[in-house]
Amino acid sequence: MFLPVGDTPNPRGTPYLNYLLIGANVAVFLLVTLPLTVSRPDLTDPLLVDYLRAMGARGAIPLQAILDQVSAYDLFVFRYGFRPADPSVLTLFTAMFLHGSWLHLAGNMLFLWIFGDNVEYRIGRFGYLLAYLGAGVAATLFFAFFAGDSPIPLVGASGAISGILGLYFLWFPRNQVKVFIFLFPFIMNTFLVPARWVLGIYLVLDNLIPFLVNGTKGSGIAYGAHIGGFFAGLALAWWVDRGAKRTKGGNPAGGGKAPATDGPPSASIARRVRSGDLPKGTADFLALESPDERGEVDGADVLAIGDFLFRTGEIDRALAVYRRFIAERPAAPLLDRAYLGAGKALLHMPQGQTSAYQYFLGAVDVTDSPEVAGEARRHLREIESRGNRR
Repeated sequence: MFLPVGDTPNPRGTPYLNYLLIGANVAVFLLVTLPLTVSRPDLTDPLLVDYLRAMGARGAIPLQAILDQVSAYDLFVFRYGFRPADPSVLTLFTAMFLHGSWLHLAGNMLFLWIFGDNVEYRIGRFGYLLAYLGAGVAATLFFAFFAGDSPIPLVGASGAISGILGLYFLWFPRNQVKVFIFLFPFIMNTFLVPARWVLGIYLVLDNLIPFLVNGTKGSGIAYGAHIGGFFAGLALAWWVDRGAKRTKGGNPAGGGKAPATDGPPSASIARRVRSGDLPKGTADFLALESPDERGEVDGADVLAIGDFLFRTGEIDRALAVYRRFIAERPAAPLLDRAYLGAGKALLHMPQGQTSAYQYFLGAVDVTDSPEVAGEARRHLREIESRGNRR
């Protein structure tokens, strides 16, 4: 048995909306599912005939024998679950909060609890709610496309949660998932596994391959909804990142073009930085508007500007300099120091340790310097120790 039980690092603060979604699903199960499961259906409900016909209640089996196996919850799911043969906008949303069993609910809520907090922190509560519901709708429609005119209702939050997993996959590639491995009597322990390995296994082995083999029939598991939700999350994460890059494409200092100087701006910036006039050199660099102009500035001078901003308390601008260095110079010799600087800047920001962890891991991955690797690993251990204490 392989069971995810947590992830690291986690953002500071409380993921209120994630907890609210978990609470809503659990409340529906306790207040609706359980009472109706032990109740008999209303025999006068016109929907009962449609339900019996859809479930194949025909032939030599006595009607009473069939009715003895039907609960009020079966009829409720038939009404509020999403049926591809009779779709509605209402059931696109109500189906997300219905579950068939304790195990169905527990598995979904475990994944939402593990992965949802990081995503909520990244896009905020309102954005997280829209992402959750939007991914759930996309997952259901993807499932319905392959299910044809099936009268069998689809229920469960797994499509929406798969969307959250897709967002997590793209945004937190260096996170690690705590996986409990129980192979009695050989292995009974928890291991840290890269998040993309865990989510890749979920997508390919647990869903994509069974979907290609079984399609939408025979298993009782909506593989198509899981796949559709996951890819909807990937698409949304890409779109959000693309929009953020467009928004941040301007000058982090807030306006103006580089002043006219003798020779290219990069030469003027280099002279000022190396002569010790960092305030003026920094102002000139922040006024550069295009990646091409910034790319002409020597990498060591760029990092000196970032370090100057960091030392003088302009953390936001320092972070912007480091991040642009990473984005615009992916093969630069000093890339490790940009990762390290970005991580240190994020440690000074509220709820910044999750993103800082990613940058410190990046520094360790790309560096050849024992000093940079040692400092990055020290910060990683400090973040992990704080997470363990919480």
